[in-house]
Amino acid sequence: MDSAKKLMTTGEFANLCDVKKQTLFHYDEIGLLEPEYKNENGYRYYTIQQAEAYSMIDMLKEIGMSLAEIKDFLQSKNTKKITDLLTEKEKLVDIKIRKMQRIQHLIKNQKKQMEEASQLDLDQFTIEDMEAEQIVLSENILNQSHKDITKMVISFMKYVKQGEINVENWGALIRHEQIETGDYLNYSYFYLRENQLHLTETFEKKAGKYVIGYHKGSYMHTYQTYEQIKDYLNEAGYHICGDSFEEYLYLMDGSSLNVRANYVIKIMIEVEKNK
Repeated sequence: MDSAKKLMTTGEFANLCDVKKQTLFHYDEIGLLEPEYKNENGYRYYTIQQAEAYSMIDMLKEIGMSLAEIKDFLQSKNTKKITDLLTEKEKLVDIKIRKMQRIQHLIKNQKKQMEEASQLDLDQFTIEDMEAEQIVLSENILNQSHKDITKMVISFMKYVKQGEINVENWGALIRHEQIETGDYLNYSYFYLRENQLHLTETFEKKAGKYVIGYHKGSYMHTYQTYEQIKDYLNEAGYHICGDSFEEYLYLMDGSSLNVRANYVIKIMIEVEKNK
């Protein structure tokens, strides 16, 4: 009677372990976790000590082990084999953790950008002092075909992903010469701002005065905003003296499900006062 009081029904044990009874039935059938006792009617009974065994199985499943691997692991008496398997799984867990940390960083950064973008006056141009900044450039894409540019972008993104780099923001660099001639879609590089500059070769975005404006909509029509910026500079007594840096923001507008309508490009062009 005393020992019977220490036994739990399948339902009670399932509730304790927060698992479905069918899962326990399956574990019993494959010999992974057998009940402590079965009566003549086939009813299963478990002990509180078996909850620890279930927790081990659940943990091993969580790190990606199959039920067959778990069964072999729990039944194995080969210490080296067990240690090697755990070492391999530990490495996989580390990879998953780093991946989730990158995703978390991406989510936080996207949230921050959307919050900042929602406060912007997209119709206003300003001239601001900007500090020097290190950025990471892609391969040179000036005058390249669309097909070649696509290949380079894919390669650049793979480089970022494989290097496990936390990206602050993406952008494109347009040389001064292209801006002056109105060749606004002929980018020289794609670039990224990131917080692990010691891992990569960087390019310095110069310190100085920059005119800042925003283009909402498709990048195919950025020429309209560039022309407006040039008019603004003429009136303000400034001229373009350096490269343009475009960065991509996303402004969620509840009134529209159109991605293009929510697409915002921040344009920063180095300028100086007319003499």
